[in-house]
Amino acid sequence: MKGLIGKKVGMTQLIAEDGKVTPVTLIEAGPCFVTQVRTPAKEGYASVQLGFEEVNPKRLAAGERGHLQANNLPPLRHLREFRGEAAELKTGDRLTAAVFAVGDMVDVVGISKGKGFQGAIKRHNFNRQPKSHGASDRTRAPGSSGQTTTPGRLYKGKRMAGHMGSDRVTSLNIRVALVDGERNLLAVRGSVPGAKGTVVVIKEHRR
Repeated sequence: MKGLIGKKVGMTQLIAEDGKVTPVTLIEAGPCFVTQVRTPAKEGYASVQLGFEEVNPKRLAAGERGHLQANNLPPLRHLREFRGEAAELKTGDRLTAAVFAVGDMVDVVGISKGKGFQGAIKRHNFNRQPKSHGASDRTRAPGSSGQTTTPGRLYKGKRMAGHMGSDRVTSLNIRVALVDGERNLLAVRGSVPGAKGTVVVIKEHRR
């Protein structure tokens, strides 16, 4: 099981010796602590729970504090679960960015940027309507949205204006371009979901 919790730092570029430029996203990955190891014999499935970012204990719920104190762990703000067998890990282990290597393929999960309430053109990439023939005030309207007598209503799932963004998004099969174990930094090729400072989950890509 390869996985970490981290924070998106921002985007930059890596320049190779031959001058080739690679756009990358920097992620502050770890250090993470193993807070629980679930087994099929006890919980019915195999997984590992990791914790990230030490915080004032007063900022945690009593149940979270008790869960961590029972395993002699520091107060951690973010807890995430990673499915899969991990016989090599035990509660209390400390994981750093060094669990990954350059060239590894990973999936990055995060919350996309919130855009608020948006119209159908921005939200669903609709085309605008003509600006002529009396349609001067309909250029960015969604157009016809229903039928007449039959069925006389809108179907569920009709693409219309509404809240956009703030969704859980996974970027699949991204290559790790740089690993800095001392500073707990990962650089992955391309973009990942979320704004700067967003908590992301990095896990090994499985085909």
